[in-house]
Amino acid sequence: MTLRLSPEETEALRAVAEREHRSMQEVARTAIAEYVNRRTVRRDEALRRIVAEDGPLLDRLGKA
Repeated sequence: MTLRLSPEETEALRAVAEREHRSMQEVARTAIAEYVNRRTVRRDEALRRIVAEDGPLLDRLGKA
């Protein structure tokens, strides 16, 4: 996989990596992992809310 960044994004990534004494790749991989995890948590929370709020409706639809 090739990740193409703008010059500004590359410089921002480089600055963070230097500040944290990590490689640019490590910073990018960590950012991707955190993004995926946040989305998974948000999805799971939304599904729990839907089931809690619409449980009776979902039950009726499941029996139809």
